[in-house]
Amino acid sequence: MTSTTAVGLRSERGPILLAIMVTTGLVAIDATILATAVPTLVAELGSFELFPWLFSIYLLAQAVSTPLFAKFSDMIGRKPIILIGIGLFLLGSILCGLAWSMPALIAFRAAQGIGAGAIGPMAITIAGDIYTVEERAKVQGYIASVWAASAVIGPTLGGLFAELDAWRWIFFINIPLCVLAAWMLIRSLHETVEHRPHRVDVLGALLLTASLGLLLVGVLQGGVSWAWASWQSAVAFGVGAVLLVAFVAVERRAAEPILPGWVFSRRLLLATTLASVGVGAILIGLASYVPVALEGSLGVSPLVAGLALAALTIGWPISAALSGRLYLRLGFRITVLIGMVLVLAGTGLLAAFASTPSVAISAVACFVTGLGLGLVATPSLIAAQASVEWNERGVVTGTNLFARAVGQAVAVAIFGAVANTIYRAAGGGGVLGEGAGAAVDPIAIVPASQAVFVGALLCTVATMALATTMPRDRPRSTAPSEATPAATMGE
Repeated sequence: MTSTTAVGLRSERGPILLAIMVTTGLVAIDATILATAVPTLVAELGSFELFPWLFSIYLLAQAVSTPLFAKFSDMIGRKPIILIGIGLFLLGSILCGLAWSMPALIAFRAAQGIGAGAIGPMAITIAGDIYTVEERAKVQGYIASVWAASAVIGPTLGGLFAELDAWRWIFFINIPLCVLAAWMLIRSLHETVEHRPHRVDVLGALLLTASLGLLLVGVLQGGVSWAWASWQSAVAFGVGAVLLVAFVAVERRAAEPILPGWVFSRRLLLATTLASVGVGAILIGLASYVPVALEGSLGVSPLVAGLALAALTIGWPISAALSGRLYLRLGFRITVLIGMVLVLAGTGLLAAFASTPSVAISAVACFVTGLGLGLVATPSLIAAQASVEWNERGVVTGTNLFARAVGQAVAVAIFGAVANTIYRAAGGGGVLGEGAGAAVDPIAIVPASQAVFVGALLCTVATMALATTMPRDRPRSTAPSEATPAATMGE
């Protein structure tokens, strides 16, 4: 870099920042655009009982591929990995738009998820490469604005395409966005990576993929597609655990392990990784049960219930954009703890009033929780990135995001099991979350959702305890030229 003083879209690094924003938008919009069109999609393709796999397979593919792409980016550079991710996401989007059946659509969603497993961590890692800690405080506002806009644009476009009976364009709209993002990165981002022989840990990659795949399938589908006490669960968890033990053994001897042991031996990295697990658990608890609780107990429309939850996605980017001012003045640890206090207040409010549901109170609680999560997720990740050099930053970023995905997967299974047990005990019939349009008992849903919100509150307390273990250090400026092998602008 020739200059590191200016930050913004009109600065020397502006084209790279804009490329990061467009690339982030791919994943951000995809996270919200599909849900509103599920009824229309199911009406054409059928197989209603399979539609939850549209989301499960995407989460599974993304979670499993994230640590692999993160490691490879530390070996060959960020640019080729993020371009591979965009290519896979583009291919998956085209195939999804051409899908002829629900099983085909589910398979193609897996390709999208693999692409997202490269795009998400690489966009964040590139920002960590080219901007100092102080500059990230300003840059985060730009990136957070993408998530805020996507929270509105995604559901709106999904609903519009559903109304027009054109659900395939939910996927086709990614085509120009992928092409634009790739073109901007090719044109603007140039890396000078030190080329040296690498020993790719193929066995470790295969074992990690297989073990995590089986374990996540067991977690996501236990109690849904099959009973927890079934041979399917036994195979998924048993074989998955054996393969995970084998993976740990292989990594200890590998020259360049996919997931190095030092990620979990350094105090800051361990604390931020575990905090990310908690963030994922809290997020999925609210996202999964605030809408169904309001719709089931109060009879409000999905739009109103969705707006109450949208308060969370509005609060998060607002605080994430402002978090830089706090962590530069107070340090990362204090900023994260302030965020956890807000999350505690939000989840506590939700749990306290769950027995008397209210759209307004739920919206306020979600907004406060979102404000808190923005002060936890972003500063903790930046703290982890700032503590390592370029050749370790990809793994650190990928591990953090992977931990959040694991938190979501495990929490959705636990919350689901608890909620359904209480729901049935209170006289409700069927299984919560079986699909859009499923009848929900307005009385039984109240104690069921309250149990989930209390669970989210307990997760908050545990995450706050983990956050207190972060080291008491202040952030320092790390010039990009010291931390990255010359990620530069094109002339």
